[in-house]
Amino acid sequence: MGIYLVSTSHDDWADDEVFRPTALALDAELTRRGLPTFTFFPGRTFEEKLYRPMAGFDRLCRSLTPDQSPLDWDLLLPVDLPDTLVLPVPSSYSDTTTVRAALPVLHGARALAATIELPVEHLPTDCANLDLCAWFDSPAVSRYPGPWQDDLDTAFYTALYLRAAEHALREGCPMHYS
Repeated sequence: MGIYLVSTSHDDWADDEVFRPTALALDAELTRRGLPTFTFFPGRTFEEKLYRPMAGFDRLCRSLTPDQSPLDWDLLLPVDLPDTLVLPVPSSYSDTTTVRAALPVLHGARALAATIELPVEHLPTDCANLDLCAWFDSPAVSRYPGPWQDDLDTAFYTALYLRAAEHALREGCPMHYS
């Protein structure tokens, strides 16, 4: 139980009762703006659980400009969008679906990682089965001292959103909360 940040499968995007209306609304909005419709590329699985307190991460995010914040989206897309889109279809936790482009989220997450001096090169890159959760709960975190150790909850969410944006861009698939 709980909330997970996961990649969207091709089957879910095409057939699921939740994502098909979202896909249609997204394509309609992109067409209305004169942009190409979204092309889904099935990629590897991403799954991480949001299980730590977020207060410190939220404060850290507020230190960035709003367009760089890794938060405030329901669907993260590996496409270039001129701004945040709000689709009139329900998401898992809202009456609408807020769509953001992965690249600005990646830039925001990188800025946060630099701010707290997160040892990005030592974090798991394949997050297919709660790999970040396991890493942050393991003795490995003590091997890399630095300011990021002052608030492991904030460091975890920084790593989570960084890896999610990287995954979306690398694999070409949307990310969502489940």
